[in-house]
Amino acid sequence: MQMCRRILGTTLAVLLCAPAAWAQQTHVINKSTLDQAVQQRVSQDEADREALRTFLSNPSVQRVAAKAGLSVDKAGAAVSTLQGDELHRAAAQARTVNEDLAGGATVVITTTTIIIVLLIIILIVALK
Repeated sequence: MQMCRRILGTTLAVLLCAPAAWAQQTHVINKSTLDQAVQQRVSQDEADREALRTFLSNPSVQRVAAKAGLSVDKAGAAVSTLQGDELHRAAAQARTVNEDLAGGATVVITTTTIIIVLLIIILIVALK
């Protein structure tokens, strides 16, 4: 009877531990896919920050900011603190303005408004 209990106990112990051992071996994604996703996110964030820096270095933007009494230097320092959706939205607006200004488009009130709003957003985030 004791032999039967030992065999049954050993069998149950193996059966209970085996699924846990197999579960540890399966992964949802592999390490290289995860590394690639992280690298892609870092690259996108850096491209967004570069678009904002290009925007802030534009002489037209600096003139509008000076007229509005906003500090381009503070906004430039705040660019590195932006992240996530705030960064992507600000960069998308900056790219639009950069393309308009680079294409020789006439700077109209709409572009000026976008510049001021974008600078204010950057400064608000910097003050948080």
